[in-house]
Amino acid sequence: MRLRVFVAATQVVAAIVCNAEVVRAQDEPSQPATQSVQSTASTVGGFLLGGAAAFGAHEGGHLLFDAIFQAHPGVKKVSFDGIPFFAVTHDFGLSDRQEFVIDSAGFWVQEGTNEWLLHKHPDLRHEHKPFLKGAFAFNVLASVAYAGAAFARTGPAERDTRGMADALHWKEPYVGLLILAPAILDAVRYYKPDAKWAAWGSRGAKITGVLLVFK
Repeated sequence: MRLRVFVAATQVVAAIVCNAEVVRAQDEPSQPATQSVQSTASTVGGFLLGGAAAFGAHEGGHLLFDAIFQAHPGVKKVSFDGIPFFAVTHDFGLSDRQEFVIDSAGFWVQEGTNEWLLHKHPDLRHEHKPFLKGAFAFNVLASVAYAGAAFARTGPAERDTRGMADALHWKEPYVGLLILAPAILDAVRYYKPDAKWAAWGSRGAKITGVLLVFK
């Protein structure tokens, strides 16, 4: 599911970015056509690279704690509605706390990255930072996609939200809400940097997700 989420998220938002760049280029008639095309290609390329980096960081979070807990990570071929892709797996038999940390780590990385981005670049929406925007978009859209899978309780058994729910002894849709809330609030912060309620709500939701380690 992770690979499918990455591809879907980056394709959708890359199309939006590409269209925006085309419109911007049309508003600048004095700019040579070749330069406009190169600028658009560079923007989309940077955006996709940012998404890829965020995807790698998400997986890196899992792998870090796999290593800490000596959980022997591996790659397993799985499918979602007949679509083949892969899942990063680890040993069975871990404690609930260890399982929760490993499965949550990717979301912690996403949420921490977004917090840093929105702190350092509060007006990111209006900056020409395609790499950072790509990373931010992946982090938000991946969480939304995972939350949707949690609500529907669909996808491979190895999905992160199911592992988190089993470790917490929760119903999976509750985990969906746990990861959806900060993603939605960060999206609000992206469009409305002055929305202090969204900033503090997002931070509170992220801290809550980490403190569940002590449940």
